[in-house]
Amino acid sequence: MRLPRIGLTLRIVGVLVVLGIAVFPLYWMFVTALSGDSELFAAEARLVPDFSQFGVFIDALAEGKAATWLRNSLVIAAGTTILSIGLGIPLGYALSRFSFRGKVLMTVVLLFTQMLPEALMVVPLFALFRRFDLLDSLGGLILVNSAFVLPIVALILKGAFDGLPREIEESARVDGARPLTVLTRINVPLIAPSLAASAVIAFFHAWNEYVFAVTFIFTPETQPASVGIANFIGELGTPIQTVMAVSFLFTAPAVVFYLFVQKYVVAGMTAGAVKG
Repeated sequence: MRLPRIGLTLRIVGVLVVLGIAVFPLYWMFVTALSGDSELFAAEARLVPDFSQFGVFIDALAEGKAATWLRNSLVIAAGTTILSIGLGIPLGYALSRFSFRGKVLMTVVLLFTQMLPEALMVVPLFALFRRFDLLDSLGGLILVNSAFVLPIVALILKGAFDGLPREIEESARVDGARPLTVLTRINVPLIAPSLAASAVIAFFHAWNEYVFAVTFIFTPETQPASVGIANFIGELGTPIQTVMAVSFLFTAPAVVFYLFVQKYVVAGMTAGAVKG
């Protein structure tokens, strides 16, 4: 009985070590934000937060533009997620269920788009956005982020649809269900884990995106948090406590969100991978 207990103890210790390594950067940002100027450059690092300095968080939200930046990031991420999922469902379903000329080529092209760096598309997209008056708008960022994340969402959902038995759709059609009803009321609920995984990928892509945001957004009121945080870095000085406070506020919601949905990500990424 001792060996199983020793193995369980080692696994628990290993999980705690990995968890500590993963959480420590977030904790270090929190401690640094609550440190005074003298403590930042002290010989010994401070590991316990000084909650008397908590005003730096209040100032960042009240006096600064952190609240606006976080709101813009949420709007961009939510819009990108909704648009990419809304377009990815019919695209993934078409690639899975229908046979048409150029289907294989389209799938390869969708996969190839993930190999293109964003920096390569900045100049042509900037000219295109200027022509259609999409610069300095959250809607423009939603469109460009959705364009880059849609291929991977469609391929994930295609794999999920491939794993569904066709007999389910045939039975529904025999009962008089229309094709759109079969898709929305039968197939979509069955691939919920893959939808959750796709939503997480789309959300985090838009939440962390920087290249397009810093290029297409000009006014501070429209900037997302990923760009706003970088504006604190100056030539003469950088308010480290403020940068860490805003970075913590930017990172913590995403970490908490991922902890709640990570099981769906694993289930969704493996859906359709095994047939039989």
